[in-house]
Amino acid sequence: MRKSTAAGAAALPLLLAGSLVLVTGCDSGSKDKPELSVSGAYLPQPAMADMAAAYFTVKNDGGKADRLTKVTTPLSGDVTLHTTEGSRMKHAAGLDVPAHGTLSLSRGGSHLMLGKLDHRPKVGEKIEFTLHFATSAPVKIQVPVESASFRPKD
Repeated sequence: MRKSTAAGAAALPLLLAGSLVLVTGCDSGSKDKPELSVSGAYLPQPAMADMAAAYFTVKNDGGKADRLTKVTTPLSGDVTLHTTEGSRMKHAAGLDVPAHGTLSLSRGGSHLMLGKLDHRPKVGEKIEFTLHFATSAPVKIQVPVESASFRPKD
């Protein structure tokens, strides 16, 4: 009997160690999901009454990538995601937000195009946008309308 008790006692720490690894492996902390925040949003006052562009930065502090799949706004029922390659604008089905990284929408790069505007927004107006992602919950932001010559500070 003593041999089996001693063997059982020796195996107990190994069993416990295995359990701790399993419990730790199931942790669903920020390492396993995106943690998104949005900053620097603006919409330059459009030169035309029916078309505009918008820009912002999505920061991901989480350990898992996400993807911006769609943007909606009451200002326009026609919002599309675009990338710029060289001097050519190209429609994008989605834009990646890397883990521990950023997605920057800026002049000359990736951006939003809004067509068929509800109205021509004026400088100082704030427009609500809802950003939709592949895995994260939608994010609502208020986007200020800036002068057409506005350049964000880096």
